[in-house]
Amino acid sequence: MIRSFKTTTTARGAAAEDRALAYLLRQGLALVVRNYRCKGGEIDLVMRAADGTLAFVEVRQRSGRAFGGAAASVTPAKQRRVLRAAEHYLGTLDHTPPCRFDVVALEPGHLAWLPNAFDQNTGSDDGASWAAS
Repeated sequence: MIRSFKTTTTARGAAAEDRALAYLLRQGLALVVRNYRCKGGEIDLVMRAADGTLAFVEVRQRSGRAFGGAAASVTPAKQRRVLRAAEHYLGTLDHTPPCRFDVVALEPGHLAWLPNAFDQNTGSDDGASWAAS
């Protein structure tokens, strides 16, 4: 049986998220939600830091550093989709906690965690309609 490209890509993405999650748990963050999806966006991991800050984490994996590598693949368009999903997620809460947007970039032999990689004003024309306090 031949595996489809999508299945293989999905499996690789899940494995990358597993590695990122394990790393963030070792750094003291707690998992709140994995693969939060809504119309117009998705968040790979929603984590909570010890101080209560919610970290919306985008996990990117690349096989090499061509075209800037994994971190550079978080384009303004991707940031907008994460921001929309975060706005939707925060709308489900009773109050808005402090928030940040992190990236975990995976390349062969290397994992980089980039806290505060972007914010609600990055990658969008007018920013999200909410502001973390």
